[in-house]
Amino acid sequence: MAYRWTQRSLDTPEVVPRLRHELNDLAPPLARVLALRGVTTFEEAKHFFRADRSALHDPLRMQDMQAAAARIARAIDQDERVLVYGDYDVDGTTATALVVDFLRSRGVDASFFIPDRYEDGYGLCRRGIDEAVEQGASVVVALDCGIAGHEEAAYAQEQGLDLIIADHHTPKDTLPEALAVLDPKRPDDDYPFPELPGCGLGFKLVQATLVHRDEDPDAAFDYLDLLAVAIASDIVPLYGENRILMAEGLRALQNSTRPGLQALTEAASLDLSDVTSTGNIVFTLGPRINAAGRMDHASTAVELLLAQDFAEAEPRAAELERLNRERRSIDDAIEEAAIERAERQITSRSPHALVLYDPDWHLGVIGIVASSVVERFHKPTILLTRDGDEVTGSARSIEGINIYEALADCEEMLTQFGGHDHAAGLSLAPDDIDAFQDRFDAAIGKRVTPELLTPTIEVDASVDLNMIGSVEDRFWAVLKQFGPFGPSNPKPVFHAQDLAVDAARTVGSNDKHLKFKVQQAGPAESDSFDAIGFGMGDQLSVLRQSQRTGTPLELLFSLEENTWNGRTNLQLKARDLRLMEE
Repeated sequence: MAYRWTQRSLDTPEVVPRLRHELNDLAPPLARVLALRGVTTFEEAKHFFRADRSALHDPLRMQDMQAAAARIARAIDQDERVLVYGDYDVDGTTATALVVDFLRSRGVDASFFIPDRYEDGYGLCRRGIDEAVEQGASVVVALDCGIAGHEEAAYAQEQGLDLIIADHHTPKDTLPEALAVLDPKRPDDDYPFPELPGCGLGFKLVQATLVHRDEDPDAAFDYLDLLAVAIASDIVPLYGENRILMAEGLRALQNSTRPGLQALTEAASLDLSDVTSTGNIVFTLGPRINAAGRMDHASTAVELLLAQDFAEAEPRAAELERLNRERRSIDDAIEEAAIERAERQITSRSPHALVLYDPDWHLGVIGIVASSVVERFHKPTILLTRDGDEVTGSARSIEGINIYEALADCEEMLTQFGGHDHAAGLSLAPDDIDAFQDRFDAAIGKRVTPELLTPTIEVDASVDLNMIGSVEDRFWAVLKQFGPFGPSNPKPVFHAQDLAVDAARTVGSNDKHLKFKVQQAGPAESDSFDAIGFGMGDQLSVLRQSQRTGTPLELLFSLEENTWNGRTNLQLKARDLRLMEE
């Protein structure tokens, strides 16, 4: 796929030399990267690099939090039964485990309910409310769901239940009737940070409850390991509170004694001490936890995270490992079929968006495959499959197009929908698929611009490779402190030019990846860097041409450590490359 290279614009370029001066002659590219992240002074840089839990906001500033904490505290004091209702993804299951564990630690008879993805669908359902009644619960805490459950909230009220909703999804025009609705995206909520995941709201609820009971709110930090897994896996923006909780959470995760997480990492042939980045979670722990809800039932994941010892956790971790292998196999088959249909649809219709339907596709993996289709074709994509009497789908978008708003344009054709800017879920009647496809395509069409049609790689700064040095040098020591990386705080992308290429070859199955060396061209002696380009094997000819003709190379890359045979060196992770024009 061809990419458009654009340098990220900086409204206040005069900040860069000032930051360089105030930060002890910081390298210009790093000063620019800081400025792009809104850091303009020494004090702001100090906060950015050294942010800690003291910068977190008071949970009681959140709308309805006082009422929610008071009700939970009363349930603890009066030995009431509480049912915790969670979503079936990583965010929902970690949130459920967090709140259940806290309640049980305070002597509460707390149980949990996770809806079945296939029988119940997403969100609050009557079956879960009925289970709370049957168990004699007086309080239901809905985590990572419920903001769109108006009918179910009314039903809970009819059953005499006090319902607390803690959901981070975008609310509709009216809120469900509940004792408390915790959602920092509420238009009437002035809580300073709106991007906490569901598990983050559970954490805030625990903090507020501790305050209400005159306990030390720092006790909530015992759950930082679960928070880290949720924040990374739910792909929430990594700035503000999320960045602080993620940084502290990674440290907690590396030293976690939680049996479920220890067993899960062992099953994945990983050590918790090696979980040093959001990527380790996104590509190892997250998919295994998600596999429970995708392939079977998410209660297995909650039971794993609540396990009291390794003997209890180990068989559950092994089951998640098995389910994840099964999930990957199904992913591959559906992805192949979806790509074939997408190619036919693009050839015949030239659509703004892709809507792909197969009644036999596995409901648990269509979201993953939708993301892969978006990555391949750079078009907003919905994958649909049959789900009982309805058709259910997962939607994924490209940068610059809010897919939730596009679905809202089609609301009268949908029986249910909800989600975020880049990902959403939906349901509709089978007879409406064709009409929905046209309506959704029109909704995307009015939002798309020519610039959005070509995928863009945004460049943070240009750099001379001789400036970087090695893992022991200051450039890398400072760059590491920009993490943890993720949405809204991505790994900086650097641009280098006048590069000489050596040892270019393809590696991996089917020669999918590029491996090569580069150094700054010129008469001066330059450091040579290893470079890897994942999925870029088809660009070997460009490197070979550079070697053959002596034409310098331009490269977009991020910087990372690579350890091989006990030695750690810096490696350039290529994003794109091209020959320099004369």
